[in-house]
Amino acid sequence: MTRNGGPSIAIVGGGFAGIAAAVKLKKAGLTNFTVFEKNDGIGGTWWVNRYPGAEVDVTSHLYSFSFKPHPWTRTHVRQAELQAYLEETVDEYDLRGHFRLGTAVESANWSDEDAGYVLRIDGRDEIFRAVISAVGFLNIPSFPSWPGLDDFEGTTLHTARWTDTDVSGKRVAVVGTGSSAVQVAPKMADDAAHVLIFQREPGWVLPKPDRDHTEDEQRAFQSLGPRRKERRKAWLQAEFVQIFGSMYRPGSKINSMVEKAARAYIAEVFADRPDLAEAVTPGYPYGGKRPVLSRDWYPTLLRPNVELVPRAVASVTANGIVDAEGVEHPVDVLVTATGFKPTEYVTSMRVTGRQGQTLQEVWQGEPQAFAGVTVPDFPNFFMLYGPNTNGGEIVSNLERQSEYAARAIARLRRASIASVEVRPEAYRRYNDWIQRALSKTVWAQANNYYKTASGRIVTQWPYGITLYGAVLKLAAPLSETTKKRRSRGAAGTRDDIPVRATAQAG
Repeated sequence: MTRNGGPSIAIVGGGFAGIAAAVKLKKAGLTNFTVFEKNDGIGGTWWVNRYPGAEVDVTSHLYSFSFKPHPWTRTHVRQAELQAYLEETVDEYDLRGHFRLGTAVESANWSDEDAGYVLRIDGRDEIFRAVISAVGFLNIPSFPSWPGLDDFEGTTLHTARWTDTDVSGKRVAVVGTGSSAVQVAPKMADDAAHVLIFQREPGWVLPKPDRDHTEDEQRAFQSLGPRRKERRKAWLQAEFVQIFGSMYRPGSKINSMVEKAARAYIAEVFADRPDLAEAVTPGYPYGGKRPVLSRDWYPTLLRPNVELVPRAVASVTANGIVDAEGVEHPVDVLVTATGFKPTEYVTSMRVTGRQGQTLQEVWQGEPQAFAGVTVPDFPNFFMLYGPNTNGGEIVSNLERQSEYAARAIARLRRASIASVEVRPEAYRRYNDWIQRALSKTVWAQANNYYKTASGRIVTQWPYGITLYGAVLKLAAPLSETTKKRRSRGAAGTRDDIPVRATAQAG
């Protein structure tokens, strides 16, 4: 560790967020960082989610780093190509030496004495001046707790913990109709004898414009200019539909227009099946729950070996599933596409702040932060993809969050500054503002995973990419306050290493 490398920094998580943070820190001249990744490989979500059909919903050129446009082979990249892209980014920016794979951070406890966090890692303590949480948003799987599930004698799979299984000739149940279910169910139907799809509540669906890039397009994308042009076009399209939150405001022109298109799509596909048309039509405005993009989903429901059960699962028996009406369905393979616990932020490690409280104790089940990044009394701690930052375009959001964290951490280079944190009043005002905005959206009108038990929307950002970037660039620095070091002699004025211990940067 050298003085030029700046304060020691721990990045927890090695997916899109962790890689973005590492690149932005390095560009800011802050090279004294370690990336801790609990899995054995780089990629985070895209390392873990390997179920058949896994791919992005956002166009590939936008679902990638602005500093590394890529010659994608498809309009919507699949898991394997995306995970390879992340590996390539790590190598291109010479980050691999900073990674510690297969290493989970158990806890991070603030120490005034050390002006940093004591991290518990593999049974030993290491001290870092700053911590960037890059553990993700959809990273804690939601496993069902149906009565009798442990007695099921067939094969049980979760889309977030996939194990390759031969379903040829078998009876398969897919529980859920969200994005992962929509991607995996058609693949199951290709081989299974019969596929049952259990739907608790329908979601809005539009056909996904996904395809392989043509040979001419792939040749053009070998040059940087066309790649950047395609990214700008996708960025403008995303910004247009979300500007001023109009996409998710009930009754707005664009919301009504998109819902009309979704209804027309239902009418087109199920022209001869009014029963299915009725079953898949939501009873809430478009966007109330996460919309699904797929050209395969509705046609899959029409396949002769597929049956939609428009009811929730009540229980499981040794050989099947019992639905909410008490009907038992024989099943050999149970696929739980039940998603994640999105309202539970930073639960994979216990983070304790200056007052001796953990984040969860402070939040009391309702996570919030300034711009989704900082919380009072948690100095030098920065969250990426934190509360109320889902929406817009997430990779762009991650880059803006990482840039802000790098700017704030750079202030710790000054020997006199012990910590940087958000002022309580700024934190309160910001969250009051964001909740007022969210109360006017379609998200407030539907049953969705965006809310806590109290109904508070804690996951979503209601506006577009530009405004979020402006908040982090202009408002976030104004929200900061710093604390000076206590006088502890020469050892207490070093800005390049923690006071009591040295944390290796890899």
